[in-house]
Amino acid sequence: MSAQPVNPNLPPDHVTVFIDGVEMAAPKGSMIIQAADKAGIPIPRFCYHEKLPIAANCRMCMVDTEVGGRAAPKPSPACATPVMDGMKIYTRNDKALKAQRNVMEFLLINHPLDCPVCDQGGECELQDLSLGYGRSVNRFVERKRTVADEDLGPLVASEMTRCIQCTRCIRVTAEIAGTYELGGMYRGENLQIGTFDGKPLTTELSGNVIDVCPVGALTNKVFRFKARPWELTARPSLGYHDALGSNLFHHVRRGELLRSVPRDNEAVNECWLSDRDRYAHAGLTAGDRATVPLIRDGENFREASWEEALAKAAQILQDNAGDNLGVLVHPATSNEEGALLARLAAGLGTGNLDHRIAQQDLSDGAQAQAFAMPVAEIEQADVIVIVGSHLRFEVPLLHQRVRKAVKRGARVFVVNPVDFEFTFAIAGKQIVPPSQLASALANVDVGDTGNVAVIVGGVAENSPYAAAIRSAATAFAAARNARLCRIPQGANALGLSRAGVLPSTRDAQTMLREPRKAYVLYGIEPGLDFADQQVAMKALGPAQVVAFSQFACTSTRAVADVVLPIGALPEIDASLTNLDGIEQQAQPAGKLPGQAHSGWRVLRALGGDLHVAGFEFTDLVGLRASLAPQAVQVAKGAAVAVSGSGLDVVVSQAIYRVDAVTRRCDALQAHPLTTGPRAVLHPVDAAGMADGAMVQLATGSGKATLPVRLDVRVAAGSVWIESGYGATAPLLTAGKLEVVRA
Repeated sequence: MSAQPVNPNLPPDHVTVFIDGVEMAAPKGSMIIQAADKAGIPIPRFCYHEKLPIAANCRMCMVDTEVGGRAAPKPSPACATPVMDGMKIYTRNDKALKAQRNVMEFLLINHPLDCPVCDQGGECELQDLSLGYGRSVNRFVERKRTVADEDLGPLVASEMTRCIQCTRCIRVTAEIAGTYELGGMYRGENLQIGTFDGKPLTTELSGNVIDVCPVGALTNKVFRFKARPWELTARPSLGYHDALGSNLFHHVRRGELLRSVPRDNEAVNECWLSDRDRYAHAGLTAGDRATVPLIRDGENFREASWEEALAKAAQILQDNAGDNLGVLVHPATSNEEGALLARLAAGLGTGNLDHRIAQQDLSDGAQAQAFAMPVAEIEQADVIVIVGSHLRFEVPLLHQRVRKAVKRGARVFVVNPVDFEFTFAIAGKQIVPPSQLASALANVDVGDTGNVAVIVGGVAENSPYAAAIRSAATAFAAARNARLCRIPQGANALGLSRAGVLPSTRDAQTMLREPRKAYVLYGIEPGLDFADQQVAMKALGPAQVVAFSQFACTSTRAVADVVLPIGALPEIDASLTNLDGIEQQAQPAGKLPGQAHSGWRVLRALGGDLHVAGFEFTDLVGLRASLAPQAVQVAKGAAVAVSGSGLDVVVSQAIYRVDAVTRRCDALQAHPLTTGPRAVLHPVDAAGMADGAMVQLATGSGKATLPVRLDVRVAAGSVWIESGYGATAPLLTAGKLEVVRA
């Protein structure tokens, strides 16, 4: 064989190969299957997946190869055979086809004949390939083997008798999620895929094993037996439970949203989807869904027509225009709705408008900003510093990007009040109370390196010390030529900031501590979504409240005078701006329930009744044509005074209770990561309390009785509480926490 390249004009890192007679260039070290895929030449496969490490154990991708005029003695697996200069590859000659058909026959030996009742029917890779490579008659007459199923939890259903041991699911939990929960047990014919210990999957990315499974061994437990794939229509949409804005498809049948699956976007979520975005849609059908307009009638509510409800809402807003009115907006509200809310507030003469409802310290006038290092580039960083974030729960697929960076050699440093669990090695960490996060950051030594990202998360952004932490992070990044990435606190916090949903007079906390006579609540569950629920409910209770809401929940009914039912993101045409500053579109999928309408339609009708400028459009196209970024001189809030003595309160969001929809998804509430309301202390602060004991805790604004957990991961002098629970709501405040009664 000549050492001279077949084509000397190729770049030095490429070789020439011939696949089925077609000449092409392929990168050195790449596999045959990758070159074929690039050229659009199909090679059957089961175990190969472009995002997973190569396993080469299904052998379905056998091809015939020839190098230097010498044919290989036997077929080669295309997924594990590197290309060589001048290599000739045959994917459809007799030798390759015979090997592929023989592999298919072996795969079908033990596969059950249950396609009619299998949820994977219609989108099964084994079913598709067996049509082209399977025999019409099975020569195997012995009894098929069976495998006992195990309970993988509330999200993933298993029928492991169907498993063909491709190991894709194992590689997802090991390489992508980093939890190493699935593995192969026994050997040879007895090989089984399972969890070893029989416990449910605990990764926040478990649903991805469903997507990669080429057969019906792992399926969607929430969707199971509800529909066939050919009955479904795919609608492109977005994840709206964190600021990443994962791209996805909602699958709909006759207006009913039945499941969600990932939509490929390399710049955002690649081909993965967090369980929160995959399963939360089930919460849209909760029993307290707002389906008709409601008007308060004494202590109760009565159903009303849209005309009557809008007239009532308009009257409340007219009577309380100007500084008497506060407008509070959920940070997942769409760009279109946000722009109309800003126009409504301006037309009514109020500067009391804000979407930063979960943030306590706004004394620096902080607002959401786009990541200085795009998400797709974070996996190329040399050093990543994580400040005040339970990143794995806050933005699961951003956590996965950081894991990819660590796998290629990046070092990660952490400054947190709790030693939160990560699925990658930490180069250095400082676990200190929230009040010391800013000073601890200054002590982080990242060494002399070139590509540094600083990620500031919700534990820091929502704390009473947020302004000091943000200032320290900015100074740290400037001193080390690092790029600052503050995670927006809400799925569309960045878009709402650009739309002008920001205060020129009072911010969210100030307009609640200094109660207004009337409020607009937009998409908010008032008992659970605010930074300080006690202050919020106290301010909203005596005021007149117009609530635009997806749910007529108990806390909404407790404060509202009018409830106007609006659609959630999966039900409306809308756009969101993600943490990279990319505006993304979502199409309506599920049918709006009852008499509910898209929020922009309701706002347009209300703005028209109030004769406010900017509501002259007639459709969504007209609205979008009028949208433009708004410059707002943001009012700085008052400095937060941390009162009392005792323990610093560390607040993080419970992963599956971040908003009203996730809280109503039964499957997510049954997940092992939903631990329930509790207070977690370092053992040195236990003061005789036993692990698991019920203890009454108090702050300056409220009391709660919670089970106590003792954990050395919590910084001494702190207590860790998850938000999103009614039981923990009284303790989410800027005050110190004390044990009232053990």
